[in-house]
Amino acid sequence: MLRYVLTFLPWIAFAVLSTNGEARFGAAAALLVAIVLLAVDRRAGRGWDEMVIELSSGAFFAGLALAAFTVTPAPFGEYGPAVSVAWLALTAWGSLAIGKPFTLGIARRTTAPEVHATPMFHRVNAVITAVWAVGFTLNAVGLALLFAFAPHATAAIIAVKVCGFALPALFTVRYPRIVRARYAA
Repeated sequence: MLRYVLTFLPWIAFAVLSTNGEARFGAAAALLVAIVLLAVDRRAGRGWDEMVIELSSGAFFAGLALAAFTVTPAPFGEYGPAVSVAWLALTAWGSLAIGKPFTLGIARRTTAPEVHATPMFHRVNAVITAVWAVGFTLNAVGLALLFAFAPHATAAIIAVKVCGFALPALFTVRYPRIVRARYAA
């Protein structure tokens, strides 16, 4: 679970720092966090396939930070948090579309090598990635609607942001256990 928190730390930093529609410092902080995470992960020997979200984060926040400091008014305005989660949704859906769910590399760190080549391993990760993709999509839509119709509903905005990450993370922890229990029975 800690790994997922670290993976999404740039997004969490951006969500916290850009709630008021000011993307400039949130994007810069998120980019810095993404760069640090990539450097730490590479030093730890992690492969590129284990860092799909981290790489996507770096690309997104590099572009957003550049735009935020050069374009006035700030890109996306108050919709920045919704757009950033939409980027994650595109990353997740894209990884499914090319047949390489972004969770595969992460899951390889915690499973036995003989399991990695099995169809079940790929299927479990496709399901987990699909849950993340749906969660990101619903999160982005929910945030966009809130920003459009209730921009001052801070509690609701925070709830959508938290649920959009917490629910898929809980599913990610529980689902492999359920599949293992079924397979063992």
